Formats: sequence, structure tokens, C-alpha cells
Amino acid sequence: MAPPDWIILLHQLPTKPPYLRVKIWRRLQAIGAIAIKNAVHVLPKTPEHEATFNELLNEIVASGGEAILIEARLLAGMTNAYVKALFDSARDADYEEITQSARRLLETGPASGSEIARLQKRMGEVNALDYFEARGRQDAEVALAELDRQRYEHPDVSRSAPLTEQPLDLKAKIWVTRSGVHVDRIACAWLIGRFVDPEASFKFVDARSYLPGPGELRFDMAEAEFTHEEDRCSFETIVLRVGLSDDPALVAIGELIHDLDIGDSKFNRPETPGLGAILSGTCASSDDDLQRIARAGDALNQFYAFFNARETKP
Repeated sequence: MAPPDWIILLHQLPTKPPYLRVKIWRRLQAIGAIAIKNAVHVLPKTPEHEATFNELLNEIVASGGEAILIEARLLAGMTNAYVKALFDSARDADYEEITQSARRLLETGPASGSEIARLQKRMGEVNALDYFEARGRQDAEVALAELDRQRYEHPDVSRSAPLTEQPLDLKAKIWVTRSGVHVDRIACAWLIGRFVDPEASFKFVDARSYLPGPGELRFDMAEAEFTHEEDRCSFETIVLRVGLSDDPALVAIGELIHDLDIGDSKFNRPETPGLGAILSGTCASSDDDLQRIARAGDALNQFYAFFNARETKP
């Protein structure tokens, strides 16, 4: 007789506690199990999957439920190809989500290192559950590769404005950057408005076809007056170039922005994930660039106060 193809978990959960049903459902999702009937979940037969299902079975029983683990071959009524297609469909949905997220970031310009890292982490999680090589994997890989390539294409430091061409007057200017602001551009706008040019106005453009007008200064875009230089993000460049590097609170914020934008963990400050979560939530809550800057500005003011107080505390 041929060995079984599948391992199947049948379970019945108690009505209480109510959170148990959600907890078990999330566990099943996390291991990539597919429901072929109500409360009947399947995985390909491997020693690892058998151990995983056994662990889940013990948890269900310990919580007052019932569970049975079965080795099975499909003989009639449901084919192996059909079940494999269910697995592929689930993974294709995951890959499509990654692909669309990457394409949205491609449309708004180079993504930050942390944004790319989150998608790459999610890609690794989905890959681990892709037992039959779903077709959507290729599209997701292409989108992520393009996102990573675009990240390292920007900014083109060789085409940034030389230091000798920087205007001495930085007041009452129109500050121009790419639309769809994210981490570095949001922080730069806050920095400019609070410390560089209190009369600043901002303009958000398609960087691929934009030519600056009179009274305009560009930041965090190709050929900009202020953009990435050497290993610095645009925020760090502005702090350095306008003479603010003697402010330890701004330097500290620059280190947070650097790690979030470039993603190299150069400074690895403990506050970085917190600021990253705030900025990600800000971007998720609005597509309007000025709203993003205004909302994030409140948080950046708090971070500035925190670092400033810590530096001046006797």
C-alpha cells in the first residue's frame, strides 16, 4: 500500500472560553493548514507537520476540546490535485498582498529600509508555507526585487547639487519633494519647518519629470539640494549642511530616521521601532502628504523633547 499523502486534524472546541476559537484558528493559519471541511484541517504528510498537529491537538484537549489526528490518502470525492489547489490558492492570496504592497511603494518612490524589510519578512513567512510552489510567488519576487533595486538607485548622489551651489538664504522657500511622503521625507519636512525655515511651504511632485522653479529647494529626490550623501539619509544631510549638528536631540532623531530609512541598523537605538510604528500608522491613516507631515510632527516634537531633556538632565 502506498504511504499516506496527508495528515488531517479533526477537532471540536468547547464554547468557552470564547477566545479559544480565535486562538486555534490563528494557529492553524500560522502553520498553513487548509480547511477541507468545517473543523477539518489538512497538511502534507511530513514528520514536522505531524509534530505540529500533535502539539495543537494536545493544546485543544487541554483546553477542554476534542481532537483526532489521521493519516490519510484521498481515494474518491476529493483529489490530491484539488487539495493542492486549495493550498496554492491560499498562498497566491498572500503573494498578491505582498505584490500589491510593493507596487504601491514603487509608485510613491524609493521605500524606506524598514518598509522593504517588513515585506521581505512577510515574503519569508509565506514562502515557508508554500508547500507546492504557488504561481503568485514569482510576481511577488519580481516586485520585491524591483523595490529593492529602486531603493538603491535613489538618491543619485552624483547628480545632487554641489555644496558650493547651496543658497545662503533658506528662508521663506518652497520646499519640494516626491509625493507620497514616508519616513525620511516626513522627518525632513518637520525639521525644515521647525528649525530651518519657519515660513516654509511644501510642494509634492512626480520626481521623474519635475523641474524646479524660482524660490524652490528640493529635498530627498534626485538632483536635490538636500538628499542622501555618502551613508547619510536626507534628514542627516540637512542637519549637517545647515549647521544643526551641535543639537544632540536632532542628531539622535537623525539616527532613528537613518535606521528606519536605510535599514542598515547602523545606530540600533531602542527608540527606533517605536518611531517606526508611529510613522507607519501615520502613513496608513492618510494619503495626504501635508496631513502625514502634520500628524507625524506632533510625535517628532515629543521625541525631540524627550532627547533634549535627557541630554540636558544634570
